[in-house]
Amino acid sequence: MEEATRQHFYYHDEQGRDREKRKCHFCQIRSFATHAQFPVTIVNTEDDTVLDPHFRFTDSSILGISVEPTKNEFLTGCECAEGEDCEYSTCNCLQDVEDDSSDSDGADGSYGEALRKKVYAYHSHGTRAGHLRSKILTSRNPIYECHESCACPPDCPNRVVEKGRQIPLQVFRTQNRGWGVRSTVDIKKGQFVDKYMGEIITAQEANNRRAKSHIAQRKDVYLFALDKFSDPESYDERLRGPPLEVDGEFMSGPTRFVNHSCKPNMRIFARVGDHADKHLHDLAFFAIRNIPRGEELTFDYVDGIDDSENDALDPEKQKDMTRCLCGSKDCRGYLW
Repeated sequence: MEEATRQHFYYHDEQGRDREKRKCHFCQIRSFATHAQFPVTIVNTEDDTVLDPHFRFTDSSILGISVEPTKNEFLTGCECAEGEDCEYSTCNCLQDVEDDSSDSDGADGSYGEALRKKVYAYHSHGTRAGHLRSKILTSRNPIYECHESCACPPDCPNRVVEKGRQIPLQVFRTQNRGWGVRSTVDIKKGQFVDKYMGEIITAQEANNRRAKSHIAQRKDVYLFALDKFSDPESYDERLRGPPLEVDGEFMSGPTRFVNHSCKPNMRIFARVGDHADKHLHDLAFFAIRNIPRGEELTFDYVDGIDDSENDALDPEKQKDMTRCLCGSKDCRGYLW
């Protein structure tokens, strides 16, 4: 590892070597907008393995061939004058949030005015402000946020994912599971960690890449379908057909190296900014419990929805299954 980093630490502060710098993982993560405050680091104290030289770090997803965002004239945002207004059902960005009458935050409104229901996904006050509420953490509901097309101020409390990662992350070499990810600071339950990023491609291209992969199931580790809003009866033709997929194998952020656990400490949630871009929703990692610094970050690759537990009882199917190495007491034995 020390030898592999020599060029970067000795020469990449100098002029020139541009091609070499573009391929350097350390130069790539130094280019992140949040690097000075929330750096990403890479360490290996286990062996001499280095990251795949063909992999490139990026802090935003890239649209692949034939993937188009919504045209600007069709993008809309809320007209809220104050950030606090973006916590309530009257905010246009929250129009698709399912109302929950058990919401403990209650309603707001003066006598003679229509009551406003607080429906946004986060806590509003105290040390948990900006953290997902527990009822959202235990659900599979999407998160709706304000975004760049909105009139609300930049400090609007409903821009948690939009503001990006707010914690440092470290890609490190594990003892028996390749690379993993941890943080050098404590992470609180409900706190946003980072997004899963990569190249957003069509379903057809994703299937082509699976076919070319030596082991198709290995490719599936890096492919995530943006299918949260898929609906064969949708008015939006982009939601009626096969969903787009995010491929993070050769281009992604640090979360590409997050390992699976049958008892994880994070979950992925679909996050929507502009409602016209639901087909391009974000994949956002949130902590589902307090995570002390240094603990490996994990999520369930199949989110508990899988037939592998039954398949694992079949000796014939076991031969084609991928053994799980998470080591948790609730381990299912196999990934798939």
